Amino acid sequence: MKALTGTGIALITPFNQDGSIDFPALEKLVNYSIKGGVEYLVCLGTTAETPTLTKKEKSEIVSTIKSANAGRLPLVLGIGGNNTSEVIEEFKSTDLSDFAAILSASPAYNKPSQEGIYQHYKAIAENTEAKIILYNVPGRTGSNINPETTLRLANDFKNIVAIKEASPNFLQSTEILKEKPEEFIVLSGDDEFGLPMTLAGGKGVISVIAQGLPELYTEMIRLGLARKVDEAYNLHYKLMEITRSIYLEGNPAGIKSLLSHKGICKPYTRLPLVAATENLSGKIKTLVEQL
Repeated sequence: MKALTGTGIALITPFNQDGSIDFPALEKLVNYSIKGGVEYLVCLGTTAETPTLTKKEKSEIVSTIKSANAGRLPLVLGIGGNNTSEVIEEFKSTDLSDFAAILSASPAYNKPSQEGIYQHYKAIAENTEAKIILYNVPGRTGSNINPETTLRLANDFKNIVAIKEASPNFLQSTEILKEKPEEFIVLSGDDEFGLPMTLAGGKGVISVIAQGLPELYTEMIRLGLARKVDEAYNLHYKLMEITRSIYLEGNPAGIKSLLSHKGICKPYTRLPLVAATENLSGKIKTLVEQL
């Protein structure tokens, strides 16, 4: 699926100091990212602070991104939750015609078994024609999608087309890459694993940091896809410290700090998240200036 090859970005939601959404900053971010070379945009993912957004705000954010994008890049929409019937209803009630795929994280907090995870995605896949990207992020959900479950879903449902794999166990990703159906896509859900996973056979990454440093990060992934290993790793090592730094106080506090230093948005988040501390913000500013 060409639309999911390369670097996608999990867009933040820019806020003003009073907590309202900064829509002009969101438009600016979309244009900055497209100009920087990203291949597709992900709306309403974890990085967008989606749990803190109202239904109306989500709709306004999607409309703003669509308008700013103006059909230039493929769009991916995040729809997920830990109540399967509600997730299915959201799939059915949302106009999905403008989206190349839907990114859906496995249920958080409930900690379902592997059979429960399979049945959750099975129920979704059987109730939509949309292309689905599985999202495995055990650090947030409290449960892991085992490789066997991913492969079972990939083989059983043609509209389950990819996985965003954010397990800290890189060998888990290689198990999927080794056994997956030919057309099934594996994407890194971790900025630091973006290049290694691409070189192992993945098709790229859904990135956080690439919206702040689009030229460098997208070039690294393109070099990886072209198997220009030494050149790609030169960029990987150049970006390594700042990539780690933006996660030191959680996501999206770090990337919002970076983007604020770039003049794209303000650093504010919504509770329960808080903005990066002065110390971290200063460190990020220094690292950006050194690139």
